[in-house]
Amino acid sequence: VQLQASGGGLVQAGGSLRLSCRASGMIFSSFSSVDMNWYRQAPGKQRELVATVRTDRSTTYADFVKGRFTISRDNGKKTAYLQMISLKPDDTAVYYCNMDWQSRSYWGQGTLVTVSS
Repeated sequence: VQLQASGGGLVQAGGSLRLSCRASGMIFSSFSSVDMNWYRQAPGKQRELVATVRTDRSTTYADFVKGRFTISRDNGKKTAYLQMISLKPDDTAVYYCNMDWQSRSYWGQGTLVTVSS
């Protein structure tokens, strides 16, 4: 199983980006059975949980992104998304997707988001 994250880039403050995380090596029903998470890690800081979309499509967000980020999933495409708007320089980080499946934790390779002021 592999997670492939994409969509990062350089954006000005106030701009938007959409990150994608596609799972490969697992069938549709397996992907549908796991919660998907987005984490981020800024330089010199610990990795932190940004958002979660559960199997029933319910979502939770860290306080620092509420109202600005939206997590979603497309089970048919085995892909999770993170739509980010009103980006701030403090959102600059490497963003990682993650899932726990069959007693293992899987991580994407990370995609860099840089927000300039």
